[in-house]
This record gives sequence, structure tokens and C-alpha cells, in this order.
Amino acid sequence: MRPSIVERCVAKGLRMTEQRRVIARVIEQSDDHPDAELLHARATAIDPKISLATVYRTVKLFDEAGILDKLEFGDGRARYEDAERDHHDHLIDLATGEVIEFVDAEIEALQERIARRLGYRLKGHRLELFGVRDPALRPAARGSKD
Repeated sequence: MRPSIVERCVAKGLRMTEQRRVIARVIEQSDDHPDAELLHARATAIDPKISLATVYRTVKLFDEAGILDKLEFGDGRARYEDAERDHHDHLIDLATGEVIEFVDAEIEALQERIARRLGYRLKGHRLELFGVRDPALRPAARGSKD
């Protein structure tokens, strides 16, 4: 089991106030890609004294410490996810803003082959696909190869 966000923050020497701990727990419990405003709404349900400014400062601190990944999907809002989540790529629905996580073995292998062909060992990547739902296409089950 990987260490929690709070444990990783403490290990990096970050001062963890109770409000930062609440924000860290909210992020950890998120199965989506919340922006600061959504994190604020969720955090204030636990501690009404948490300000939006505190959320912004906290996610900036966590991002700079490598605890969070800041994601920008072209809609003007920075979104966040735990930097230590299992690897996945994103498909962003341009009509709804929905962010779909997926993993595709063929894409992973292709990226490795491209890097090797160019003389590199891949250390990481980020893939973001942008699209709109096509009613003529039947969606595959999430996580399937097609």
C-alpha cells in the first residue's frame, strides 16, 4: 500500500496544518479530477473555515512538492490528481468536460517503441485526447482495447 498524501507531505518536510490535512484527504477520496473550487466545496463540507485561498495555496504547494499532478485540459481550469496514482491517460469530452481515464497496452507499447527508435528510454509521459461523442459509434467498455 502506498503512503497517503499526508504521509508523503510529512516525509518531504511540509508543515501539515489541519486544513491542509483535510484538503489532502479530500483529494485522496476524489475519483475525478477536481479543480480548486470543487476541492473547496468538498473541504468546507468537512471544515467550513477553509478558505478558497487556502485551497489554492495548498494545491500549489502540493504540486510544487510533486505530491499532486496539475492537469490542464484547455478549459481554463487547473485540475488535480494524486501524482502517485496508477498510470493512466485521459480522454476529455469537449462537449461535457467529462474526463475519462483509460489505459491501453498498445499505446503504451507504441510510445516505448518510438522512444527506443529515437534513442531514448522513456521515463514517463502524459497523453490527453480531446473529442466529442459520435452517436454513430458504439462505445467500447471502459478499459477495453477498442
